[in-house]
Amino acid sequence: MGLLEDSVIIVVSQLFFFVGGWIFFVKQLFKDYEVHHRLVQLIFSITFALSCTLFELIIFEILGVLDPSSRYIHWLIVLTMILFMTIVCTPFYIGYFIISNFGMIGGKIVQRVMSFCIWLLYLYLFWRVGDPFPIISPRHGTFSMEQAISRIGVVGVTVMALLSGFGAVNYPYTSMALFIRPVKRSDIQGVEKKLLQTLDMVLVKKRRLAVTKRDNVLSNPGFWNMFPGSKNVVNTLLEEIVSLVELSRHLFLEVAELRTMEERVEWSKSWRGKYFNFLGYFFSLYCIWKIFIVRNKPLTSPSSFQ
Repeated sequence: MGLLEDSVIIVVSQLFFFVGGWIFFVKQLFKDYEVHHRLVQLIFSITFALSCTLFELIIFEILGVLDPSSRYIHWLIVLTMILFMTIVCTPFYIGYFIISNFGMIGGKIVQRVMSFCIWLLYLYLFWRVGDPFPIISPRHGTFSMEQAISRIGVVGVTVMALLSGFGAVNYPYTSMALFIRPVKRSDIQGVEKKLLQTLDMVLVKKRRLAVTKRDNVLSNPGFWNMFPGSKNVVNTLLEEIVSLVELSRHLFLEVAELRTMEERVEWSKSWRGKYFNFLGYFFSLYCIWKIFIVRNKPLTSPSSFQ
């Protein structure tokens, strides 16, 4: 096959991976959230498609699929794109979204300038990560692709180690019935009733606030802000509304947590839940055994690294 046919295969597979990443993001990662940021979904889907394409090219290399020269060209293109997404695009927009969430930092131009400064700081730290490691080769330049890949490898191994430690602790907590708190339906209904009452009180307070402002304007047009009594009533209502809104937010989070716990209780009673409960006990004992072995085996022995 020629370069054109190979490019068609790669592009079609990338579109397939992109659609799969988009569906996975919407249906699995953020299925319980109503607000979806299109740009975040786009960045995730592009990164997901490029990562799957790299894996696909490795499989094609092993199986001898596609022409070797076209595989090399597509490998360079995909690798350059994923390096751009990893080093430039994703860190910049993470910093931009963090700054924009504050809401009190200037306009769009100021936020973008600050995001660019944060990205420069990230780039400096990212490059300094590789200094303690022997990844500098005289055959490659200082700002070559090999240098970037080496530093991504260092960061990737560190992140994978952290995620492995988190998973070793989080998996038993989420899968074992021992850590599931029993929840009654009456408990959920009680909290939901409190939430509805709080929302009703918020509506009543807001209606009263609007009526108070209207009456003050009609009775003292243009001068109602000069009377301290009217201002005190309005300020009191505003403080009560803020307190009730904060209380409703906490009640909503409590309802969501209780419903999640109820779903976990129902899931633990199924065959799948019992299976994962058994795996939780098994891997917990296995981790304890490995910790015991490491503590009682000298690290300098060759067998300790096997």
